Amino acid sequence: MSAAPTTAPARTRRTVTPDSTRLWGLMAEFDSPEAIFTAAERTRDAGYRWWDCCTPFPVHGLDKAMGIKPTILPILVFFAGATGVVIGILLQWFTNGTSFDVWALVWVRGYDYIISGKPMSSVPAWAPVIFELMVLFAALTTVGLMLLLNGLPRLYHPTLKSARFARATNDRFFLVVEARDPRFSLAKTEAFLNDLNPLSLERLEA
Repeated sequence: MSAAPTTAPARTRRTVTPDSTRLWGLMAEFDSPEAIFTAAERTRDAGYRWWDCCTPFPVHGLDKAMGIKPTILPILVFFAGATGVVIGILLQWFTNGTSFDVWALVWVRGYDYIISGKPMSSVPAWAPVIFELMVLFAALTTVGLMLLLNGLPRLYHPTLKSARFARATNDRFFLVVEARDPRFSLAKTEAFLNDLNPLSLERLEA
């Protein structure tokens, strides 16, 4: 007698609810770059503002799908580098070729010595110091503002309480909507995320 044929179990979607009533947001789980890309576009079009995507690797075009605008960081870094250039020029001009007797209300005089017949004021000779100060100011500004604009360092995040989120660095894609979003409503946002057909939907506690 042949055994009765078996069918693969249908994929079920689970909603995990935390015990705490301090709701921080909702997290939807997806299994492919295409799924998270489509979900991001729909979340953007729905008008949500406080939300993010977490993926195990960069997904091409996801920033545009999320509606992320270009950061102001490159502009600030440019001005920081320009400040380094100006300081490098002024520093060497003062230390090499000035004859001030009074500077900033104190008695200061530059080191205007002729060395190897080099001119007192020579931009080509100043280039190494100008370059180093430009790079120094730009690099420090890049690191400092990158941390500041991203709210780092941050040793804790509500998503870290989720056991499923551990796969965000492996093979799962997550979309997180924060409860502080003006359009957030537990019932409506939960229904919206369920409509995106995620593998699971989890409520995150603060």
